[in-house]
Amino acid sequence: MDDTTGTLDEALERLHASGPERNGWLSNHGPMAVEALVRNGQAPTVHRWLDHYSHKLEDMPDISARVTAENWREALGDPRRIADWTAHFERETTERPWRDVLAEWWPRLLPGIAAGATHPVIRVGHCVRTLLVGEATAPRIAELAHGLGYWAARHQPLPALAPLAPAPTAAAALDAVPPVPEQDGGIRDRLAQLTAFPVWPQRFTGDPDDARARLTELVRAATHRFATHGHGEPIMLVHAATAPNAVLRALPALPRTLWAPSLEAAWAASAAVTAAYSPAEAAPYAPAGASAEELFARAAAHGDDHTIKFTDTALDVGDETALAAALRSIELNPPAL
Repeated sequence: MDDTTGTLDEALERLHASGPERNGWLSNHGPMAVEALVRNGQAPTVHRWLDHYSHKLEDMPDISARVTAENWREALGDPRRIADWTAHFERETTERPWRDVLAEWWPRLLPGIAAGATHPVIRVGHCVRTLLVGEATAPRIAELAHGLGYWAARHQPLPALAPLAPAPTAAAALDAVPPVPEQDGGIRDRLAQLTAFPVWPQRFTGDPDDARARLTELVRAATHRFATHGHGEPIMLVHAATAPNAVLRALPALPRTLWAPSLEAAWAASAAVTAAYSPAEAAPYAPAGASAEELFARAAAHGDDHTIKFTDTALDVGDETALAAALRSIELNPPAL
């Protein structure tokens, strides 16, 4: 649903004075969390949540040089150019329809979907969802520029990966992902250890509608898996579900020719996070025992940004196991409010 209160635009305007990262590389989750709060009927809580969260944020860095059609490849993946990239996309989205900008840059950015621990693509997915269902206001267009700029600056391709045995389902594929040898350190150190993923989908013709169906299956499987494996790293493992869901949310705004490569990238992102953080053993979980609305209200009161975003994805999936996974996130992550 669209926000008719103006709360989302007000929150985005507050956030756009800040950069997309803090403390060197931690992501600014504010835009994603406030979009999820508004989307799920919690608009009255947004400004209080931001009051609590905003002290963590840092100012947007200064612009150093202009990104152009001639030099963008050299600037891609350079985090020192975050402000330059944001300014570039602000110009692009001012001069052209936002869908045209997204369609041009999506295939350029997609190979670097692991950028910033997948936060840039997640930020773009939240923004595109809002643009698709509501008015393309100036703060929402600016948010797309910020998300794309962050993605371009942190662009990070995964290492070359060998194919493992095909898996018949997304759930089986995630179960078959081999963990990295050393599950310690930051995500960049862990991703550098990746060597091979199962082949999934097992049989795929490239049909766009099939790509969307498989992507939906992947989001469901990754969300369900958090119920049994989220204890391995309850903050980071949410991205195995929220990253592919961001891609799924963006599909309706993209040319259908981009849906199949989007599935491929989303699978790589979900598998990479799974390999980096998944524990060796599953754990039992209990039914949620609450409605979707009640669970999201609990997530909003809990206040943790990752919990809010994961619960939002779990509600997209909507079945009992997904709701149980949302409850696990609320239980496993420390409250922020």
